[in-house]
Amino acid sequence: MKTPLGHLSYCTNIHAGEHWSDHFLALQTALPTVKQRLSPNQPLGLGLRLAHVASLELEQPERLAEFQAWLAETGCYVFTMNGFPYGGFHRTRVKDQVHAPDWTTPERVNYTIRLFNLLAQLIPTELRTGGISTSPLSYRYWFRWDDEAERDRIFEITTQRLVTVVEALVRIKQQHGLSLHLDIEPEPDGLLETADEYITWFNHYLLPIGLDRLSEEFGFTAAEAEAALREHVQLCYDVCHFAVGYEKPAEVLEKLRQNALSVGKIQISAALKAPFNGSAADEFEVREAFAAFNEPTYLHQVVARTRDGQLLRYPDLTEALQAYDRTHPRPDFAEWRSHFHVPLFVADYGYLQSTQDDIIEVLRLQREQPFTEQLEVETYTWEVLPEDLRLPLNDSIIRELEWTLSKMNKVE
Repeated sequence: MKTPLGHLSYCTNIHAGEHWSDHFLALQTALPTVKQRLSPNQPLGLGLRLAHVASLELEQPERLAEFQAWLAETGCYVFTMNGFPYGGFHRTRVKDQVHAPDWTTPERVNYTIRLFNLLAQLIPTELRTGGISTSPLSYRYWFRWDDEAERDRIFEITTQRLVTVVEALVRIKQQHGLSLHLDIEPEPDGLLETADEYITWFNHYLLPIGLDRLSEEFGFTAAEAEAALREHVQLCYDVCHFAVGYEKPAEVLEKLRQNALSVGKIQISAALKAPFNGSAADEFEVREAFAAFNEPTYLHQVVARTRDGQLLRYPDLTEALQAYDRTHPRPDFAEWRSHFHVPLFVADYGYLQSTQDDIIEVLRLQREQPFTEQLEVETYTWEVLPEDLRLPLNDSIIRELEWTLSKMNKVE
């Protein structure tokens, strides 16, 4: 829906269904109720997630036409898509395979271009712009990350693949006048994890590789090629991911501004956090509280901040829990944060809290000086939350969006 802060939606990765028929049925079940509650008198925006199989099925003309007609009849529109998870995302062990196939592969390229071709046909003509979020190139534990030559090789391969998508976006703009952007989504243990890593990659790999490729392919001047890269490759600001890394929103946005880099969309999401107060008994209770969220489907990376400000990274909650128990206390720990997309509207989980304040701060900054037109609520963990936090799915979607709208309205 159109709000004073931009177009707001929820990401449909909340719905199971890797085949289009299953996913479409989930949308048909949920969206009329959500729209009636939240946007009865104006169109409801949608952040569409399509698995690889579903994208192949939806590109069939009759199915795409059916979906377009249903969107028009229901009063909904697609303005952003989630192209990060390629395969199964529910009721299966996802973990690090959420990155597979990664940007070293042609499969990732072909899937992403297919999504953009679909978005070009789904986006309302009056918008003329839209984005697709994607993996931060790959998962760093798949490579010898301490080997500089290996890192350089992987950045070279992944960037070359990604520029192929940029070439497709330039052609879409030339043919249809649409400005579409690929939104890179840094996350813990991704090849790109922090704002600094994203900026370094953009300046040291994407610009030099992209300038050569676009100049050769389209006859662009260096200035035209650089403008195209900055237009078609942007950052997906996932609030949960940056909060887990203790990155402050204003500082991230200032770094981007200093480098003339854009934010394609905000993914509104919350992580888990908890301070350690120095009491062994209390800290063990914190550990046990985190253990309640240690489930086998998704990665729940942990970043521990020590009392002297160092950040220690664990690839999943299991490893973090093993590093801190009654027999191996860590009195130097000051705080833990974990990548678990918890409900936005819950701030307190007993011994744990959410990073809800980061969302409120991002919305405040968006109101003061808008830096994107696209906002997407992304809480997809309803099926794996502790039992007492689960609500019926439609109620959960509505409550998340209502909370977000209330915070938008309260931001000064």
